[in-house]
Amino acid sequence: MSFYLKDPHARVDYAIDWSPYLDGQTIEASLWTVEPDEAGGIAAEETSFEPGRSAARLAGGLTGHSYTVSNRVTFSDGTTDVRSITLRVEPR
Repeated sequence: MSFYLKDPHARVDYAIDWSPYLDGQTIEASLWTVEPDEAGGIAAEETSFEPGRSAARLAGGLTGHSYTVSNRVTFSDGTTDVRSITLRVEPR
C-alpha cells in the first residue's frame, strides 16, 4: 500500500499499472472504492481502464482525515485482484 498527501481542493488522477502482474491477461472490469465513505470525503469522480492500467480522478476530502482508496479489477481469465493507496488530506 502506498501513502500520499492530497489537498482538499485538488482533483488529481491516480493510476495503477497492472501490467507486471497480468501474465498474458487483460483488465476486463475495474471498480474504485473509498473508505471511509463519508459526506465531504474523497470521491472517485471519473474512472477508466485499459488492458494493463486503471485510473481514477479523486476529488475532495476532509482536512486531517485519511482515506483508503482501493481498485478491484477483474482479469480476462476471471480472476480478481485489489490494490490500495492511502491518502491523507492536508492543505498544500
